Amino acid sequence: MGSAGAMSAVEWLASVAHDPDGVRREWEDNPLGVALLPAGRKWDVLILGSELGYPTLDVLSRLVDRPGPVLADFGDARIGFFVPPGTAARWLGTGVRAVGRGTWIVVPYPGRPTGGVRWLVPPDGTGHLTDPVVLELAMHEAAAQLAGG
Repeated sequence: MGSAGAMSAVEWLASVAHDPDGVRREWEDNPLGVALLPAGRKWDVLILGSELGYPTLDVLSRLVDRPGPVLADFGDARIGFFVPPGTAARWLGTGVRAVGRGTWIVVPYPGRPTGGVRWLVPPDGTGHLTDPVVLELAMHEAAAQLAGG
């Protein structure tokens, strides 16, 4: 991703905060290169354990040209898929943590190495998100593969 893409991704992510300039300063000043952002405004996040999350990302990457943004947390224990706002309130799947309105998530600065949480698929600044229906299909296929089906 070029610097123009990184800048628009920064602007898109920071726009969910009450103080976007403060978020950009926090990214610059935080030695880990992360900021806490509210979910539920421009995106929700569906969080899977890495044992299902990585295979789901592999399947998803075959189903669509480009998935929406995807995060891996400290230690790669969990994978977070950015989905449209409102998804968390409707999500019924077990074993998936749905993060939406009223919750916060640690988000790394796009396009820069960070001290833990990192982008597996960085945002492109356009607001492109993963379709939760396609994500659910990818999860089912990944689970079936893991089960030997």
